[in-house]
Amino acid sequence: MKTIKAVLLGSLLATSLFADGDPQLSISAGSYKFDAASGEELYKASCQACHMADGKGAQGAGFYPALGGNVRLMSTKTTTEAVVNGLRGMPSFRGYLTDEQIIEVVNYVRTNFGNKFKGTASAADIPK
Repeated sequence: MKTIKAVLLGSLLATSLFADGDPQLSISAGSYKFDAASGEELYKASCQACHMADGKGAQGAGFYPALGGNVRLMSTKTTTEAVVNGLRGMPSFRGYLTDEQIIEVVNYVRTNFGNKFKGTASAADIPK
């Protein structure tokens, strides 16, 4: 199962990250690391291929939930755990994103797409 997730993640990354000519992913010795720093850049590089540019999600070959108005994003801890560990069909981004990048993208999705959730994710929300 991990191999399938890695192949799918690699395929998504290869097809979605280099559209604007500004690589946001470093690939070396079989490892992938996102170079983007801001939550918006990280969302575009790692999330929007599934959750769409407008955060409305998609259905088809899989189910990619909307992030806008999604009450599951109210908890910084739950949202951070989903990014770090993956959730259902979503892959884990542990090892692809630094703790700082995880915090940035979590805070971005919680304050964009019509979301105005209170509180800010922090290092304390990242599962060990």
